[in-house]
Amino acid sequence: MEQQAVWAIAIFLIIYALIISEKVHRTIVAMIGGVLMVAFGIVDQTEALHHIDFNTLGLLIGMMIIVSITADTGLFKYIAVWAAKKSKGKPVSILVTLSLITAVGSAFLDNVTTVLLMVPVTFSITRQLGVPPIPFLISQIIASNVGGTATLIGDPPNIMIGSAVEELTFMAFINNLAPVAAIIMAATLPIFVLLFRKQIVTTPEATKRIMEMDEKALIQDRGLLVKSLAVLGLTILGFFLHQALHLESATVALAGAFLLLLLTGEHKMEEAFTKVEWTTIFFFVGLFVLVSGLIETGVIAELAAKAIELTDGDVVATSLLILWLSAIASAFLDNIPFVATMIPMIQEMGNMGVSDLEPLWWSLALGACLGGNGSLIGASANLIVAGMSGKEGHPIRFVQYLKYGFPLMLLSVVIAHVYVYVRYLM
Repeated sequence: MEQQAVWAIAIFLIIYALIISEKVHRTIVAMIGGVLMVAFGIVDQTEALHHIDFNTLGLLIGMMIIVSITADTGLFKYIAVWAAKKSKGKPVSILVTLSLITAVGSAFLDNVTTVLLMVPVTFSITRQLGVPPIPFLISQIIASNVGGTATLIGDPPNIMIGSAVEELTFMAFINNLAPVAAIIMAATLPIFVLLFRKQIVTTPEATKRIMEMDEKALIQDRGLLVKSLAVLGLTILGFFLHQALHLESATVALAGAFLLLLLTGEHKMEEAFTKVEWTTIFFFVGLFVLVSGLIETGVIAELAAKAIELTDGDVVATSLLILWLSAIASAFLDNIPFVATMIPMIQEMGNMGVSDLEPLWWSLALGACLGGNGSLIGASANLIVAGMSGKEGHPIRFVQYLKYGFPLMLLSVVIAHVYVYVRYLM
């Protein structure tokens, strides 16, 4: 192995270890890793820029702007209180309803944004009920990753896969992944009830307080609400039609974001830009450059060759290997860097003669998104919920989450295994 490849592997492994350790913020670590790849001459700056997936970044930024402006209307608080009242103030029913809202929101807004909106509202409702918030938050973490699996924009791994493979459109993700996500959600909700029903018992007085809340008073700006919903609807329609329109998903999201900024005026622009999660955006930038070092030195091609050797290029064996490897790895490594490494590897398998890559892509998406539920560090949404919960004085412990998340993750991957085999490989 040539010296450049050795350097690339060494930098990659050190940076990966630091990301997992969480001793230094992962954005700082990833950006330093990207800079080192350029500084050591493993990739030059032009090559590094070429490897940054601006479609993924544009899609994330566009959706973050749209959702941050929509959140100012009070819409998401309204939905949560309305759901609590429809559930007759019963904690178990509220837990199921909020989990379902989180899953649907994660499919069409993305799971990171959805949990950012749901967690403050969940604390407000659990305080009124006088019940512990952690069962609600764990349920929402799991629902956000399952719901995010269903669409192109639901979970960062899907955004990255859809951006890398042109023929995997918004509709292709829904057709291939939404059915299995719905089956997994239907299997998971009764388990939430069994696991948490004894922990979230409230009093008749607390239930009465919930029923007396006025959700309509939470809508703060009806004019802005109409504009936001119109633009959000247009943007989601744009995702459905993006291939027919010959537009990338980032173009659709950014067009929606800047149309909404045009309609709301300059005073909203500064505020919207401060709410974009720039730390997440720069984490992606560092990551893309970090992985580019492995691509340019041929390390990824070598790994792909080894994987094909292991499965003899058999699509069934390769798909199921990718599904389980992605799930187990994504449970304990953040699924975003894992997928960033796997995408070029699967592309390389195509160059080496694996004829049908489609089952491999769906296996990677399912493994990475569902595997994110396996531990507290498995996905970005998990870390965000844990951080927000800790600030409220209710820290979610790694082992405490693992008890619930890992068995439910295994169940979901078993369902996905059967689905992939029956749908694509029989």
